[in-house]
This record gives sequence, structure tokens and C-alpha cells, in this order.
Amino acid sequence: MKPRTRARSMALQVLYETDIANNHLPGDVLRMRLEEAPLADDLAEFARQIIFGVLPLTQDLDQLIAKYAPEWPLDQIAAIDRNILRIAFWEFAVYRETPVKVAINEAVELAKLYGSDSAPRFINGVLGTLVDHEHEINQIIQNRIAHEAGLES
Repeated sequence: MKPRTRARSMALQVLYETDIANNHLPGDVLRMRLEEAPLADDLAEFARQIIFGVLPLTQDLDQLIAKYAPEWPLDQIAAIDRNILRIAFWEFAVYRETPVKVAINEAVELAKLYGSDSAPRFINGVLGTLVDHEHEINQIIQNRIAHEAGLES
């Protein structure tokens, strides 16, 4: 597994666990995962950026996924797939340092590793739909971040 894929994998594991077990704190889960499978400092930092970038925006990301991909109701999406989507969506719509094609390819790889047999095709389809609205979605997210930070006029 490529180094950054390993970091995404760890972030996915942490997000998944905190998603299904509400009483598990992400910092604690990440620390335990890093003890079990250490990453180089830069990769651990990348995983940390994903986790703590996605978590505060989970509701917003979910609403946007639901808005722009209505044929896939979020409450019917497996928790692992939902978290893969959140990571990829955050990477290309918020973080914006990962090229869209790379974010999608990485998400499909994670789906192959952790999802059902149909997950890779599903993830690719949903992200393909979201990509068509990337600029618009980025504006919504940036406005939301600015609003929460009290920077919006």
C-alpha cells in the first residue's frame, strides 16, 4: 500500500470507529491506531489533517452529498462507504491539495480494501456526480467555515 494510502486508511479507520461508536474520541482512537501501526510523522500528520478536517464538517459534507447525489440516500449508505465519501469529498472540495482524480482513485482503492464488492463502483459513481459541482460545493463549504469562524459579514 502506498504511504499516503496508508495514511488515508488510518484516517478512515478512525472516522469509521468514531462514527459507529459515539463515545470513542478521535484523538484517542488515532493514538491507538498509531501505536498498532506507526506511520512516519508526515503521514501521521496527513491522517490527522483528514480526521480533524472531516469531523467538524461531517454534517455539511453529508448534506452536500445528499443534495448533489440524491439517488444515494445517506441513511442507506454503509458507514464505511459514507466515511470514504467524506474523506474524498473533503480532500477535493475543502483541502484542495489533492487532485480530484487522485482523491477519487484513492477512495476507490479504500472501497476495494474495506467495502463490499459493489462499493468501488458505488464510490466512483457518487464522487463522479459530486465532481460536477466541485466549485459550487467549495463555495458553500468555505462560506460555512467562514461563518463558523465569525468571519462572514
